[in-house]
Amino acid sequence: MSLSAKTALATAVLLLSATAAQAEITVYTSQSSYLSAVGTTGVDTFDDLEIDEYEGPLTRTAGDYSYELSTAPDAESAGLWGASDDDVDFWVTPAWSGDGLVFALNGQVAGAGGFFFGSDLSGFSTPLESITLTATDSTGATLTYTVEAPEVNSFVGFVTDSRLTSLTVQSGDVDVWTTANDLHISAAVPEPETFGMLLAGLGLLGYAARRKQRKA
Repeated sequence: MSLSAKTALATAVLLLSATAAQAEITVYTSQSSYLSAVGTTGVDTFDDLEIDEYEGPLTRTAGDYSYELSTAPDAESAGLWGASDDDVDFWVTPAWSGDGLVFALNGQVAGAGGFFFGSDLSGFSTPLESITLTATDSTGATLTYTVEAPEVNSFVGFVTDSRLTSLTVQSGDVDVWTTANDLHISAAVPEPETFGMLLAGLGLLGYAARRKQRKA
């Protein structure tokens, strides 16, 4: 590889590293806006669950992405329940009211979100004063967002320039169950300048390879 090709490739790597070092988390309260900000997205609907208790943590998938679902570290129980308003669209809750849910994300995940609200002892959706979500990425950055009076269709999503590692959801009412539905897990959308740097680097590598072939 020529010196100029090596220099260009090294510059691209340094610029990508600098971008990662400045990573930050952004919150979206619209499903359409969230989907516009991310790449390939998988959704775990929880429709395979039944109205029954499951011993957590659970290893689950959303499209091509896997994650571990558990109750918060200070929860009364590790149990998780399937719940529903109509026995068709199911969601997930902790076994005890007031306990939180933790989604530990695996792989190169840039975004995560879903519908977060409250449910009652029978698993039916119910009014809730507030619900708080906290996203954490691989740089250690965190962002906490509280939804006042969330409903079944209250969507919240987080996107990071780095790698998202976890999403925690906590009911603001100890008498209401923290509830999650349609968990979205997403890849990043590469920035246009990132595409340009990668294409330039690949072009220089191809040019160097062709020159080497001609000399041989």
